[in-house]
Amino acid sequence: MPSRSAGSLALLGVLALPGLAAHADEVTICYNYGCYARAPVDYSAAQLAPLQKMLAAAGDARAERAAIAAVIGRMYAIAGEQTPVWRDKGGNYADGGENGKMDCIDHSTNTTAFLRLLQAHGWLRFHDVMEPLLRRRWFFAEHWAARIRERETQQVYVVDSWFFDNGHPAAVLPVADWLAGRTPRVQ
Repeated sequence: MPSRSAGSLALLGVLALPGLAAHADEVTICYNYGCYARAPVDYSAAQLAPLQKMLAAAGDARAERAAIAAVIGRMYAIAGEQTPVWRDKGGNYADGGENGKMDCIDHSTNTTAFLRLLQAHGWLRFHDVMEPLLRRRWFFAEHWAARIRERETQQVYVVDSWFFDNGHPAAVLPVADWLAGRTPRVQ
């Protein structure tokens, strides 16, 4: 019969296995235009670890913005494994009537939630998360995007995932350029 301490060690060994005792972070995302539908997305420690490494590798604010763009794309891809947002196409018109489509309201809300998760873990070293921003051009053209501020310079950037299909890196643009109507190259 094994000793009580040997049994305890075996239990500790099992708990240390990746994925078995891993803490999951839950983010509620929204979709189907105007946040009509909502669903929880669980990010496991194993899914978050490579994202944390990407952000940790950034040696300055510019590199962190590039990492943020890639990390947001990956977070959407993971969300697409658990929800119908895998069907989302860039913009508003390529989605058709698909369940899982997202407009800029959905994207700005979700991207802000993703950024807040990264911030809560302390993984954003050069930027702070702000509230989403509305761009209004002419009377009828409105567009929302998530927003970050570089700590050192106080320069504000939008993080806009709406332009691309689910899972692609987000666009990160200076807010002044975005407000003036600048958009990323979309292929």
